[in-house]
Amino acid sequence: MRFIDASVFIYAVLKPRRPLTDGERSVKERAKGVLRRVDEGERVLTTVVHLSEVANVLEDVAGALLAARAKENVVVEAVSAEDYLESAVLAGEKGVSVNDALAYLVMRRRGVREIYTFDKHFEKLDVDVVKE
Repeated sequence: MRFIDASVFIYAVLKPRRPLTDGERSVKERAKGVLRRVDEGERVLTTVVHLSEVANVLEDVAGALLAARAKENVVVEAVSAEDYLESAVLAGEKGVSVNDALAYLVMRRRGVREIYTFDKHFEKLDVDVVKE
């Protein structure tokens, strides 16, 4: 199982307002590929916070998020206030966002080493960023 970060959903679904650079187009295609694999049954982990992050950016894809949540292969981890506080401390120590630190803590708790993400901050954490 791999963790799936909010950035994957955002890059895959967000409709650009300007022409994309070659690099941006590559990231968008890779993100779509990740979502295709998830749609085909690849097992992934995320948190309610990360789904909320996507919903805040992409309000028009709420239906897609509900569909993703309904899939048996998408494990959505509940988090507590204590988890979030621990994440805030770790975020300060590592120089990452609280949500990135939360993903890391949940991954560690669940024994997940790999993450689908386009967020470079994860390179500061002890995880394997999948670059597919």
